[in-house]
Amino acid sequence: MRTPRASLITRGLAEMIRVGLAKGRPAPKPLEAIRLGDLVLTCSSAQSRNYALGLALGRGQVPGKALAGRRSVVEGVATATAVSGLAQRLGIEMPISEAVEAVLHRGASIDTMIDGLLRRPHRRE
Repeated sequence: MRTPRASLITRGLAEMIRVGLAKGRPAPKPLEAIRLGDLVLTCSSAQSRNYALGLALGRGQVPGKALAGRRSVVEGVATATAVSGLAQRLGIEMPISEAVEAVLHRGASIDTMIDGLLRRPHRRE
């Protein structure tokens, strides 16, 4: 059985691959190091600014408060909007990216978004 983190990484990688394919990139080789390494770091290391922001949000902070006083840029905040817009324009499904964008920019409840992601049917990624 997969852990929620393993599922997030697997499905996150699938979202990244879908964007690449929709943009005309060739299918990645198995375990392509650049994409997978960045994704694993973002999902598991407190050194990742995106991960640190996610921890703060998971602990109940609102995005504005979680970002206040940071001296470095959390890339995912701006990227979330761009990726969600790109997915819509390309007509591809990216539920993780859409959930992140909803929490960061539309006031969606992180618990509601996580629950929705966990309720998605299992499928081959």
